[in-house]
Amino acid sequence: MTVMATSFGERLVNMFIDHHDLLLYGVRNTLILAIFGTIFGLLLALVLVVFRLGGFQVSSGWFRHLQKRVLKIATALYIGFFRGTPMMVQAMILYYGLQTAGVRIPVLMAGLVVVSLNTAAYLTEILKAGILSLDAGQSEAALSLGLTPGQTYRRVVFPQALRNMLPAIGNELVVNIKDTAVLSVIGVSELFFMGRRVGSASYRFTEAFVLVSILYLVLVNAAVFLLMRLTRHRKSSLPVSDSGVLV
Repeated sequence: MTVMATSFGERLVNMFIDHHDLLLYGVRNTLILAIFGTIFGLLLALVLVVFRLGGFQVSSGWFRHLQKRVLKIATALYIGFFRGTPMMVQAMILYYGLQTAGVRIPVLMAGLVVVSLNTAAYLTEILKAGILSLDAGQSEAALSLGLTPGQTYRRVVFPQALRNMLPAIGNELVVNIKDTAVLSVIGVSELFFMGRRVGSASYRFTEAFVLVSILYLVLVNAAVFLLMRLTRHRKSSLPVSDSGVLV
């Protein structure tokens, strides 16, 4: 009976030592996609939720009502598509669709766009729920004091909604760290893609993907820990008036 020269754990350590540059490169790209995809998705969601709630206006009369109707429908279609289809399919459509149209962009940029658009669709609905849970009297009071709808959203509505939504935004970041693995389908060099390269180079796919799993666990748990600390710090540092309104 042949005895293995090294244990499974030793093979994992040796593989990481031999291929740490590839694996850490994948970790870097995974973090870029997850962090910036979440940030850009949140910024886009802040715009989309205004359209979703009909708070955008640049005109008056019947044209204003038509604008609100069209924007609501367009936003609903956008959210329905990105929440109703897999991110892998979205990546294929975007990347290869642009190539068919003669537009070539780096795969990492294409992956970032897909993550951002996908995140925006989910965060828009989360933001909508957070805004609707607020006391409507605060917005009405801000408007009666002369604030425009845009100023009301920026100074009254969004600060409170975002404060309540920090756990949900953090959860979306954690989901993005894991879901970036599907972007390997278009050749994005994230952690899963680089793990597959390491497995191909060493002919040890089990060890390679165990290493990838460990790195994902480290990233996810580090993100959860930091987000818990941020949430506690945010709740304890935001000033609140006697009436419960942010000041």
